[in-house]
Amino acid sequence: MIYPNTAAEKLGFLDIKELIKSYCLSTMGQQMVDKISVMTNFDHINKFLRQTNEFKSILLNDSPLPITNFFDIKTLAEKARIEGTYLTEDEFFRVSVSLSTVFAVIHYFFEREGQYTNLQALFEHLPVEKSILGKIERIIDPKGKIKNNASSELQNITSDIAKAEQEARKRIDQIFKNAQNNGWTADGNLTVRDGRLCIPILAENKRKLKGFIHDESSSGQTVYLEPEEVFQLNNIIRDLEFEKRREIIKLLVALTDELRPYVPLLLSYHGLLTKLDFVRAKALFAISIDAEMPVLIKEAELDLINARHPLLFLNFKKDQQTVVPLNIKVDEQQRVIVVSGPNAGGKSVCMKTVGLLQIMVQAGLLIPADEHSKIGLFKQICADIGDDQSIESDLSTYSAHLSKMKNFIEMANSRTLILIDEFGTGTDPQFGGPIAEAVLEELNQKKVRGVVTTHYSNLKTFANSTPGLENASMLFNNQEMQPLYILSLGKPGSSYAFEIAQKIGLSQKVLQSAKNKIGDYQKKVDTLLVDLERDKKELIDTRVSLEKGERRLKVMLAENEQLKTYLEENKRSIIKDAKVEAQNIIKNANKLIENTISEIKENKAEKEQTQKLRQNLEQELKKHTVPEKKAPKPQTVAELQKGDWVKLMDSETIGQVIEIARDNVILAMGDLRSVVKLKRVEKISNKAVPKEIRKSYAHDLTQDFSTFSTELDLRGRRGDEALYEIEKYLDRAVMMGLNSLKIIHGKGDGILRKLIRGYLSKYPQVDRMEDEHADRGGDGITYVYLK
Repeated sequence: MIYPNTAAEKLGFLDIKELIKSYCLSTMGQQMVDKISVMTNFDHINKFLRQTNEFKSILLNDSPLPITNFFDIKTLAEKARIEGTYLTEDEFFRVSVSLSTVFAVIHYFFEREGQYTNLQALFEHLPVEKSILGKIERIIDPKGKIKNNASSELQNITSDIAKAEQEARKRIDQIFKNAQNNGWTADGNLTVRDGRLCIPILAENKRKLKGFIHDESSSGQTVYLEPEEVFQLNNIIRDLEFEKRREIIKLLVALTDELRPYVPLLLSYHGLLTKLDFVRAKALFAISIDAEMPVLIKEAELDLINARHPLLFLNFKKDQQTVVPLNIKVDEQQRVIVVSGPNAGGKSVCMKTVGLLQIMVQAGLLIPADEHSKIGLFKQICADIGDDQSIESDLSTYSAHLSKMKNFIEMANSRTLILIDEFGTGTDPQFGGPIAEAVLEELNQKKVRGVVTTHYSNLKTFANSTPGLENASMLFNNQEMQPLYILSLGKPGSSYAFEIAQKIGLSQKVLQSAKNKIGDYQKKVDTLLVDLERDKKELIDTRVSLEKGERRLKVMLAENEQLKTYLEENKRSIIKDAKVEAQNIIKNANKLIENTISEIKENKAEKEQTQKLRQNLEQELKKHTVPEKKAPKPQTVAELQKGDWVKLMDSETIGQVIEIARDNVILAMGDLRSVVKLKRVEKISNKAVPKEIRKSYAHDLTQDFSTFSTELDLRGRRGDEALYEIEKYLDRAVMMGLNSLKIIHGKGDGILRKLIRGYLSKYPQVDRMEDEHADRGGDGITYVYLK
């Protein structure tokens, strides 16, 4: 139940129904949309939601459902039910195409057995009686006309009509030609008057030709005459036409009699078409608002994730804008959310979004929210929105509000959802606030759920200290004086009355006078709320920045793991190749030794020959002997400089020194940057570095110098974006050995400047920072000098 009756309209539910109706193919579907109402039965709601979700899946992911022809066959079936009546050719044609659609749809789902179970339930146990279609198609052609061969009598009559028409035409053509030759005719050709083919004759010649005059021209100079001979033939044709019509009616009556036993089945087919049109319209509307099916639960609570008001979403979509999503939870612990904050900050939209989406779900409609959102069921939905003053009932605005509050309290229970906009307004705040607090206390004792918006401080204080009530605020950027439309649970919000008044230009004198008129306590509370909101915004920005940093770290760790895996695989491959080569060397050495001994024996150990063979053996062995490596002398900071080439001692990897910091050295190895211990590297000469590596490094460095600008413009960037850009910018600047940089951040309120300089002061490579000259930008530009 929705109370009052106007609540659905004020929440926008009637607008939703009108939008759904625009997607219907038939008036029957539109009539079903008009009947959409809030349900409380869990199984019914779940069935309707799943049907719509399945149809949405068909529209997005499957071949089109063959539902192009929708006609109101219920009216036709009811007509056919009455004895003595008959359906016309056109009516039978509409029944025929509708049945074709029904059978095509049933076949579509039979081919996808078990895939769309909730939609298949629409025609479960519904027989496919194709004989009805066969009976109609035997008589009616694809254009909706009686077939000429529907019966032998009709076929004979049609043939006689054709012959008579042919003879009549032939005869009148001859008469017309003779009249033309005699100069009796007026300008023009044969024409039809009163359904008869006539000759245009000049009025002075009308007695020269026997026949019947059907009409004359407006000037009276031309008459339209049907020749006597043709008149008789046309009468024969007319009689044949009457016979044909009588035969057609006879056939239609017989066909209607054949269909009369199938009237209940035709009504069932009509119901299927209507339901399909209805569900299709809901699915198309769901697609238009990016709607999903939430998790339906039986408890009286809700948890909306990334929810958007559907009407607001569609309006923003036209202007290519996006709606700030709403995240809100109402459950046993926080039953009533008391939302406060500035005017035009989104409080009412928040409350209306909750109410409208709850109604939509309980009406079986998908909602524009994350599919993990949870929506429960409420027995009553009570809303107090807008001005309901009534001259007829002699009710003022405040009286109308109090009347609703009275009814809310009487009908409220733990399965009631209340939605109250600007709670307590309409009368003196000194009295309206306490009354609103007492009503809220009574409603809370009845454990209702809901969302309440207010500006009253006493309600914020009451919610803060009362179990079951939860404060919430719409965030506001108090530096740019712009609402953020983000709901923040856990604390009340300031109304920003003085800040907004100052922004729109109210004089300082008036503002100061107003501040003096409010109490010190109220000023302290409002100031505290503003400070809390500012601190929370900074925390949110910091959290966003940290999350971005964590994502970047994860990416870097993943890349590091890939590189490590690649090096391990190469290491195993090199060792394997080395073992194979060593085995080959040993094998060849053994052969050489055996051959040498054999030759010595053959030459009977002559001294000179033996010595010569030994020398040959030693030379061959030296070729495969690995010279003993001397332990490398540990490098010192003084021995290495930026730009030197080094090799890692435990591998053949070569890199170029970017920077030396204490016992560590930063190396550039291709596109990678790595920090290694100083004792793990060995300085090598430029000649020892492969030519292609030197060329690649020189090319990269040249490219960096040619494309790198010493000026970075960050105006208009968010804080986290600006810091990310500076981090990349400084890394490249340090790598290329630059001495100074110019960062343009603008003046504004000085927030971005403060954030950037705070970050740069912690960067170890930064020596100092200075403002630009006042004539060239002043403190809107920061010069950064590197060590």
